[in-house]
Amino acid sequence: MNKKYILSLDGGGVRTLATITFLRKLENELGIKIHEKFDYFVGTSAGAISCLGLSVKRFSANELQGMWSNQNLKRIMKKSSWESRFGLLQSKPKYQSDGKRTVLKNYFGKSTLSEATKPVAVLSYDIQERTPVLFRSYDPRYEDISIVDVGDATSAAPIYYPTAQVGDMFLIDGAIVANHPVLHGYVEAKKMFPDHELHVLSIGTGLSKRPLKGEASKDWGIVGWMMHDLFGLMVESSLDHELAGKIIGSNYLRVNSPLGGVNRRLDDRSDHNLNKIIKMGEMWWDKFGEEAVKLLT
Repeated sequence: MNKKYILSLDGGGVRTLATITFLRKLENELGIKIHEKFDYFVGTSAGAISCLGLSVKRFSANELQGMWSNQNLKRIMKKSSWESRFGLLQSKPKYQSDGKRTVLKNYFGKSTLSEATKPVAVLSYDIQERTPVLFRSYDPRYEDISIVDVGDATSAAPIYYPTAQVGDMFLIDGAIVANHPVLHGYVEAKKMFPDHELHVLSIGTGLSKRPLKGEASKDWGIVGWMMHDLFGLMVESSLDHELAGKIIGSNYLRVNSPLGGVNRRLDDRSDHNLNKIIKMGEMWWDKFGEEAVKLLT
């Protein structure tokens, strides 16, 4: 049976650099560009933007790393007008979306989903219809939507960024549905390649394993929960991974680990933290690299 290769990338803010680090090493080992090796891409948030770069623009892993440079992260995290002294009581999103959209325009220009060279699916969530939206490059409903709009929508994380509007839809980060979108991608790829054996590589962005104080949590309100990374708790479920392992079996590899010394916050772009994120990606290669190559050859 012929094989098809699926790449699934999680969201995770600046921690996506660990994903890119792993992909750079994988690309070097395979001796072929990532966009050439894989037949289907699915992603959420920052992972989705990387998938769009691979599928639409055929970026190399090095070019992906450039897209997530510290200079671009600074632009993406353009402060909103709220004063920092308000802290967790902020009344507006922490960042404006125009900086993020500018970076997307610099890399994707006026490209639309229809220009994807390989099928790609991007996860977002429609807050008015209360339903997931899977932007598929091969779906006539979405083919004329700009990559800038899709990238903005999939990464519009509540608290961090404003809700994104695409046509009549008001959309937020796909992590609300599945930060680990592997099952969405697998189901889509099964429909697209029904007579092929699917091999699935899924790469995460680290898991926060810092224990919370159960007794103290009884008294937490919105501020207490926000101080303890409520959004992070929502997106770091391992259930999708466990289900994928049972459904896909030995043709599935998940690359991820606890965060260790990496800041759990999605927007810590300090040099110290970014270096730790890159080292996490290098550790992943040491641990999973051989398995990944075996899966793909």
